Amino acid sequence: MASTKKRATPEYEDGVPMDMSPMIDMTFLLLVFFMVASHLITVQIDRRVNAPTAKNAQVAKDTTGRIVINVLEDGSVFGYDQEDLPTSEAIEDYVDSIKKANDDKGMTTRLNLRADKKVDTRVIKKVVQAAGKAGVNEVIFGSLTVEKDEK
Repeated sequence: MASTKKRATPEYEDGVPMDMSPMIDMTFLLLVFFMVASHLITVQIDRRVNAPTAKNAQVAKDTTGRIVINVLEDGSVFGYDQEDLPTSEAIEDYVDSIKKANDDKGMTTRLNLRADKKVDTRVIKKVVQAAGKAGVNEVIFGSLTVEKDEK
C-alpha cells in the first residue's frame, strides 16, 4: 500500500527535494549583520531630569550631531556620558571636543539641552553661552509631549 502523507520539503518535478536550511541560515546571518553594522543613535534620557511639557513638542526625526546636556533641579550639569560639568569652562571644553569630532565626520552640531522644569534659568543661560563660545549656536530644548486639546 502506498503512503498518502505529503513531504514537508518541496520537491521539483524530477523528485529531488529542496533543502531550505541554507537559505534560512543566510537570512539570519544577514539580519545579524545589518543589526550590528547599522549605526543607531539614541538620545539617552536621564531619569533625574523632570522635563517640562509642551503641546507643540515633536519627536526628533534626526538625532545626528547632537550634544546632549542634562541640567538637574539643583542646577548640576551633566553630559551625555554622565560626566559632571561644574563650570562654564568645563561645559565649553565638553561641547568643543564633541563639536570637533562631529566636524571631522561632516555633521552639523546641535546642543540638545534637557533641563528640569524647576531649574533656575540662569543655569540654562550659562550652558547656552558656554556652547555658543564653543561654536554651537543651534539649541534644542528637550520637553515632553502632551495631548493637544480637541475642540
